[in-house]
Amino acid sequence: MIPGFEKIVEERIRVAQKKGEFENLPDAGKPLVSKDDRFIPEELRMAYKILKNADALPPEIEIRKEIRHIESLLSGMEETAEAYQLMKKLNFLIMKFNSIRGGRVAFEIPQVYEECLIQRFGNREP
Repeated sequence: MIPGFEKIVEERIRVAQKKGEFENLPDAGKPLVSKDDRFIPEELRMAYKILKNADALPPEIEIRKEIRHIESLLSGMEETAEAYQLMKKLNFLIMKFNSIRGGRVAFEIPQVYEECLIQRFGNREP
C-alpha cells in the first residue's frame, strides 16, 4: 500500500469503529470461509493447506500475533528494565517478520525504539 494512503485507511477504519459501523454485521465472530487460494504462490499452497488442516498458522502470522501481544503489553507499561527487554524482543520480532516477508522496504513494519529515542532526546535542551 502507498505509505500515506495506509494512514488514511487506518483513520477511516478507526472512525467507522467508533461510530459502530462494524457492529451487527452478518456472520460476525465466525471465521471467514475462503477456498480462494489464487493469491498464495503455487509452491506454498500445499504447505499452507497442511498447516490449515493441522490448525497451525504460517510462521509470519504467528510472529505478527506475538508482535501485537508485546505491543499491547508495552502500551500499559512504564519505562523500566522489563519494558526495555520487551522492546528489544519486539524489535527482534519485527526484524524477523520483515526478513521472512522479503518485500520492499516501504512495506516493512517500523521498529519501535526509533520513536522512543526521538521522544527522549527531543525533549532535552541543547
